[in-house]
Order: sequence, then structure tokens, then C-alpha cells
Amino acid sequence: MSRVAPERRVTRLTLGEAPVSRRDTLAGEEPLEIRVAGRSLAVTMRTPGADFDLAAGFLVSEGVVAAREDLVGLRYCAGEVEGKNTYNVLDAALAPHVAPPDESAARAFFTTSSCGLCGKASIDAVRTRSRYDLTADPLCVEASLLAALPDRLREAQAVFAATGGLHAAALADGSSGEILCVREDVGRHNAVDKVVGWALREGRLPLVGTVLLVSGRASFELVQKAAMAGVAMLCAVSAPSSLAVELAEETGMGLVGFLRPPSMVVYANAQRVLTPTR
Repeated sequence: MSRVAPERRVTRLTLGEAPVSRRDTLAGEEPLEIRVAGRSLAVTMRTPGADFDLAAGFLVSEGVVAAREDLVGLRYCAGEVEGKNTYNVLDAALAPHVAPPDESAARAFFTTSSCGLCGKASIDAVRTRSRYDLTADPLCVEASLLAALPDRLREAQAVFAATGGLHAAALADGSSGEILCVREDVGRHNAVDKVVGWALREGRLPLVGTVLLVSGRASFELVQKAAMAGVAMLCAVSAPSSLAVELAEETGMGLVGFLRPPSMVVYANAQRVLTPTR
């Protein structure tokens, strides 16, 4: 049985009709403990798959690493089930020049799949300063290119097509619209971390000239994660929060919400979105 999309027998009820029993595909959700040098840093609920990308992206979001050479190893550790490897505990090894995570910023309890910020001590701790200056990225994207991205994202969402229960994040080239990476997860912040982690492990940070597209809303945490990876354009198919708009404006990030072809709403740094009249 797939851990990413397990099957269960369910009963479908329709008023006025007989009950129907059938097998249904669900979105997998399991805990992942992320450790650094053997010390627990966080436990997050996630959809199994691309766990190394998830851990790497999480470390980027936390400001622990910023380049491929900062992270020298990732490995699964034995789980708690009779000494077997459950693939739910992962340990990261940092390069000697990288300082270990600040214990005050560590998450002392698990985070749910819907919240990537639980356990933070204060909003100041969350507003991590990126090592990358987004204003140095001259990225400007045609509105027509942005309008084409949601369909391309849906085409790449293999597990969502089977379950209807996963968020997705996609990284696209801002010039050609080519989809560079797509990751799915039960948590929207995990999906973004998986994309960022892929980019780190591929040596692509900072992500100059790229667009990050998310399948849900644009929250503060997603803008912060994008900024930490050097992404100068974030698009969402749903609404942004007020704090997300403030942070995007502050960092120089283009922020687009309600990206539902043929329309969209630009909330921050509108000069980054090119229209026929601009």
C-alpha cells in the first residue's frame, strides 16, 4: 500500500439511493522528525515523499543553511517501532562552517500540516531576514505567462488527481514559463519547503528569475519561505493575508493572488507583472 496515497474502504451515501461501498484513495499523512546532528529540531506532519527536499527546504526557511555546500548529509534514522526504520526520522549534517540552529528558535512541539509556524516564540523570530536581496533581481513577468501556470501545475499534480487532498507548489522559469520543479504535500508549507529543498540540493539558490506558484492561499509563512530562497515572485490561486502582503512589499517581492485565468490580482510590487499596456 502506498504511503503517499493509501487506499481505504469507504461508504458513499446519496439521499434517495442505496449506500455504495468502494475503495477510495486518500492523501497520506505521517509525522517526520527533523534532527540536526542528532538533536531534534522539529516534527511536522507531512505526506511521505521527497523527505530530503523537505528537510533541506525547512533548514533554508529557518535560516540555518543557504547554499548546497552548507548541508553535507541527510539520512534516515531508525524509528521507534521495534528498532525498524520507519522513514519518519531524518538527521541532517551541517558543514563545519555552519552554526547549529539557535535553540531558542527550535520548535519544541510538533507542527500540524496546516501550520508551518507553530512553536515560534514571537513574530520577530518568524520575520527571518533573508540572505538574498530580492530588489537586486530584475524579474518582470508577462501576465499571460502567469495565467498559464495554474493549468501547468494541475497537469503535474499526479497525487492530487487521485486523492483531491494535497497542496502543491511549483517553481517556474520567469522568462519561458517552464516548470522546473513540482512538489505535493498535505501541508502547503511542506510543499514549498520541498521545492526550496530541491533547489538547495541542486545548487540553484538564490532562485533568481523564478516564479513560485502555490495551489492555496498566500500566507505570511509562504512569503517568508520564498524570500529566504531568493524568489522574487509568488503567485497563489487563492487570497493572500494582510501580513503576507506587507512582507512582500517590504522585501520587493511581486505577490499575485486569485490567479485564476484569465484574471489575477496583484497585491505587491505591481511593476513586476507586465501587461500589454505596461
